[in-house]
Amino acid sequence: MSERHPIIAVTGSSGAGTTSVRYTFERIFRREGIKAAYIEGDAFHRYDRDAMKAKATDEMAKGNPTFSHFGPDANQLELLEEVFRQYGEAGRGKTRNYIHDHEEERLFGAPVGTFTPWVPFPEETDLLFYEGLHGAVVTGDINICQYVDLKVGVVPVINLEWIQKIHRDRDTRGYSTEAVTDTILRRMHDYVHYICPQFTETDINFQRVPTVDTSNPFVARWIPTADESMVVIRFRNPRGIDFPYLLSMIHNSFMSRANSIVVPGSKMELAMQLILTPKIMRLMERKSRI
Repeated sequence: MSERHPIIAVTGSSGAGTTSVRYTFERIFRREGIKAAYIEGDAFHRYDRDAMKAKATDEMAKGNPTFSHFGPDANQLELLEEVFRQYGEAGRGKTRNYIHDHEEERLFGAPVGTFTPWVPFPEETDLLFYEGLHGAVVTGDINICQYVDLKVGVVPVINLEWIQKIHRDRDTRGYSTEAVTDTILRRMHDYVHYICPQFTETDINFQRVPTVDTSNPFVARWIPTADESMVVIRFRNPRGIDFPYLLSMIHNSFMSRANSIVVPGSKMELAMQLILTPKIMRLMERKSRI
């Protein structure tokens, strides 16, 4: 952690909705005049798309059917940890972009499934914002969590997460439902061992829970809407959280535990604005005192 160069990490599985949460942070940054450096977790994958397919095939031939982007072997977590350390110490670092689709191909000028070149962060940023799979990961050799000042988990219930991933990958990336299902199955070992443990370390978790039937996510025709969901917001340390204020500001919300508040799905962004803005501003105030 660094008072001079704070780091915020939004962590969630593929299809969890971390990109939507990033947009909320960006709106807060613009409103408060905060200049952020950005990292997308996919930038630290170890292989481009073709190399990843070849590596997964090779691992399968060796008897390892669980090789996936969720695990450390498919990512440069040692480099991500070093970037976090560098930014915390000096406000410096580098990143790149992974090209997911043709829209990003047009935007960045690199083929789908490849990476752009590494580039340094802009000069004089106020904080570093990470969004991806491993913002709070701890393994035997890697401890990225230790460098993060505000850790946010985005964790829909798993059937909803799968529905969102299937629809996203099928509709915007051209994959078949069967291909996405195979990916989900291959990732399950790493999901249990490297994704889920991070949500014990996160400071705040936002978990969307549908109020409609999602019992078979592999045949679901629609993603449940915000109005068809509730959001459970869990605070690792509820000290200092003004729950009466949140309850008064968010209609139809309620406390489910001493450290948890439940809000209508349509009020998730409002809840995030009310909860996260003071935390971000405290980071900025602490930074200004250095």
